[in-house]
Amino acid sequence: MSGPDTGSADTGSADTGSSNPSASELDELRHLAVDIAFEAGSHAQAARSALGPGKRAAHDTKSSAVDPVTQFDRETEALVVERLRSERPDDSIVGEEGANHRGTNDFEWHIDPIDGTVNFVYDLPGWCTSIGLLHRGDPVVGAVYSPPLGDRDTALFSAARGAGAWLGDDPIEVSTATDSTTSLVATGFSYHLDQHRVEQAERIARVLPHVRDIRRMGSAALDLAFVAAGRVDAYFEEFISSWDVAAGVLIVREAGGIVTTFAGNELDVRAPAGVLAAGHGLHDTLRKRIQTPS
Repeated sequence: MSGPDTGSADTGSADTGSSNPSASELDELRHLAVDIAFEAGSHAQAARSALGPGKRAAHDTKSSAVDPVTQFDRETEALVVERLRSERPDDSIVGEEGANHRGTNDFEWHIDPIDGTVNFVYDLPGWCTSIGLLHRGDPVVGAVYSPPLGDRDTALFSAARGAGAWLGDDPIEVSTATDSTTSLVATGFSYHLDQHRVEQAERIARVLPHVRDIRRMGSAALDLAFVAAGRVDAYFEEFISSWDVAAGVLIVREAGGIVTTFAGNELDVRAPAGVLAAGHGLHDTLRKRIQTPS
């Protein structure tokens, strides 16, 4: 298993996308994702700090009146895109704030510059920069950095396919919990206030009587990273997008967890209608709770 040197890497020799990338190529690409996530997250953190403690960030809205976007979301995404276009010009890029570059190979970056913008606006710590790389639709590299939680060693989660998952330089593993009644579960809610939230409330009502507690921390990417590190036992959410989960899904899998649809089927990361992530001891039990009325 390759160790997680989180310094910059020369990706000039990385695969062009015509064949499956090698372990060494994926390690180089993970280094790149880690480096960019750290730079972008640090940029967003500096902007947030400059506003002053507790001062809310000015914002517009997107999909609904409760779905904010700030100038810092856009600036941070532009920073990520510039780095990727410079170092990986042939790769595709999909970003939450509108980045949509079609490359010429089989690699596709899915980026969320500030996942947890509501927390960012309110000066709460639950936000991160998430950078995931797909190869022919499958997650192969992921990096999630949450600047309010610390530095590279304490708040930067990463993984490459087949090489394990890491928090800084330390390998991480999912929880070994088997009893749902003593398990801590994370989830999130849609920005659409109508039927989406009604469905989510009904699902919460089915799960809540059978778990220790539920946390709604406000960032899907960070929730998945916390599953990977064993900080929560499981995570489920629906009505989300590829950039929310492209990095975290791989990090959970490389930490020994299972990530599927609510029905237990293979997850299409490009169109994740619903995501359930947990260790082997809980996944099936929670899947049944999520689907079946109590």
